[in-house]
Amino acid sequence: MSSSPTAPAEPQADQPQSLIAQAGKLYFPIALIARLPFAMNVVGVLTLVVAARGSIATGGYTAAAVGLGTALAGPLLGAAADRFGQRYVMLLSGLGNAVALLVMAWVAFAPVSDGWLLAVAVLVGATAPQVGPMSRTRLVTYITRMPKEKRGKTLQSTFAYESAVDEIVFIFGPVIVGLLATTLNPAAPLIGAAILTLVFVTAFALHHSANVTLHEDRASQHIAQAPARELFRFRIMVVVLGMLATGFFFGATLTSLTSWMEDRGAAEQTGLLYGLMGVTSAALALGVALFPARFSLTARWLTFASIMTAGSVLIAFADSMPTMMIALAITGIGIGPVIVNGYTLATERTPRGRSATVMTMMGSAVVVGQSAASAIVGAIAEGAGSAVALWAPLTSAAILLLLGVANAAITRSR
Repeated sequence: MSSSPTAPAEPQADQPQSLIAQAGKLYFPIALIARLPFAMNVVGVLTLVVAARGSIATGGYTAAAVGLGTALAGPLLGAAADRFGQRYVMLLSGLGNAVALLVMAWVAFAPVSDGWLLAVAVLVGATAPQVGPMSRTRLVTYITRMPKEKRGKTLQSTFAYESAVDEIVFIFGPVIVGLLATTLNPAAPLIGAAILTLVFVTAFALHHSANVTLHEDRASQHIAQAPARELFRFRIMVVVLGMLATGFFFGATLTSLTSWMEDRGAAEQTGLLYGLMGVTSAALALGVALFPARFSLTARWLTFASIMTAGSVLIAFADSMPTMMIALAITGIGIGPVIVNGYTLATERTPRGRSATVMTMMGSAVVVGQSAASAIVGAIAEGAGSAVALWAPLTSAAILLLLGVANAAITRSR
């Protein structure tokens, strides 16, 4: 981190030795639960609209509208946090998102046109609190205060943990949605997400770490932010596009797997099967900190995207439950390290004073990809069947691999 453009001036002699000592023990469970609603929104909206309006296509379009709202507003929330601090941005977005979720739960069953559904869905996405990206920004700032010899290892371990947490919520968020919708009501997941947002996003916003990056900037001699055009350099955008492809993969896999399980009369077990991929993904994400330094970030992207591609080939040809389980487990081996790798690269390439912006670009890319793939693959599954839809994860993994090749090319040229 000493060479990172986001690193502040050298810390004072009394450098803190531990990340937990700075953030506090309660920070991590609060940050984990606070990001659950973000992972439930797309699937929750999809489930609700399909149940309320009886159309998979309408549900897919509405889920895509959530992604559109996130794409439009997510980076703006990050930019606002970089300028004004996270506390007020998180409080306002959390309150707005809770209201939007409750409105969506009502309007889905109301006698109004689908246009109203799409408008509210955009609002749900636009107000979604960017807890994951904001958490990474806070923790990276704390790490830059630690002794130089501890920063590199701590950064890898922190991103491994954060990515494992993201895996947990993005894998098991849909499971929670399915359980609530099945046992209670199709609107229950969104109502539950609204309650979680009000309680835990508010707690995350009020935590003492909320404005650590703002205070760091004010204490630093390098107060001026890098120009906004620096955010659109290809070396940054290729990583953001990598996260977009990862989101494609999440949405394509969940939607095509749901269709495949529905053909077998076991659609309600989709979440359990999908969770298998999350187990191996989270385990490998946590293991990233053990990788040797000579295993470069560029090589890791190519290696684990290749594993995802190989697993996706098995998914496309799976004709039995054991085969599908093996395919998902293999694919998960690649996903976790790819996500950790992406955030590490993004941190290294972030322009000064733009940390929250870049992190929200990364987080928004996942949601946009997931929602877009859910809509597209849902339409494919409905029109052409699950056999065709199962090729969508392979397409997403192949795109991710090609982006890894592009990243390797620009890294070599630099």
